[in-house]
Amino acid sequence: MSDYKFITYEVKEGAAYLTINRPPLNWLDIATMAEMNQALDTVLTAGPELKVLVIQAAGNKAFSVGVDVSDHSEDKVDLMISTFHGIFRRLDRIEIPTIAAVHGAVLGGGCEVALFCDMILATEKIKIGQPEIKLAVFPPIAVAALPNIVGPKKAYEIILGGEALRADAALACGLVNKVVPVDDFASELDKFVKVFTAISTSALKSTKRALKAAAGKPFSAALDTVEGSYLNDCMRNEDAREGINSFLEERKPVWKNK
Repeated sequence: MSDYKFITYEVKEGAAYLTINRPPLNWLDIATMAEMNQALDTVLTAGPELKVLVIQAAGNKAFSVGVDVSDHSEDKVDLMISTFHGIFRRLDRIEIPTIAAVHGAVLGGGCEVALFCDMILATEKIKIGQPEIKLAVFPPIAVAALPNIVGPKKAYEIILGGEALRADAALACGLVNKVVPVDDFASELDKFVKVFTAISTSALKSTKRALKAAAGKPFSAALDTVEGSYLNDCMRNEDAREGINSFLEERKPVWKNK
């Protein structure tokens, strides 16, 4: 486990766990966000043994209620924005799957961190949303990313209205992938993560690259892009050959993760 003051970072069985550690509300101040960027740099340079990144938070009250309001002051806002947006620039470059494991309040910048991950596992007690409009500002990451997740009309409602969604509503609009009881959260997260750690790293990376490359394109253009990715990226991996051979030979595959 690496030595940080406001987060923890550890790798277990192919999964990296970045934990925001400022309970009870897990405010994201500049120092905390800088440490998150350091940890994400570690993920970006990790070897093929790393298959999934989980971002979670300490305590039982909140995943995060957002960026520290005091860091929005005139003398800090430029540094705050560059440090905060550094998180998303790094997440956008991470090729392995990313999962936000959220509980309690998931608001403002905390919501943005969660929604920018590839998937969200949530407890049934979450309240998730973007209340920035109530301070007469807007959330840049949510404005850029949320319409592609929940559709433009729902994104307008969430961002312009500023009201938090409960778990059932977040699940219904596609903002979260799965909702589980609070008492089962740790075990359900473990099961969710193990789905990905059992898969070849090269397959996870090539498939995520294809998903991102095809996103937002008309079908014909998307298919051309994905077809090229399949032939020139995915099928060139050693594990693709191993997966096909293991199926034909009726045996369990042995991944080389390349």
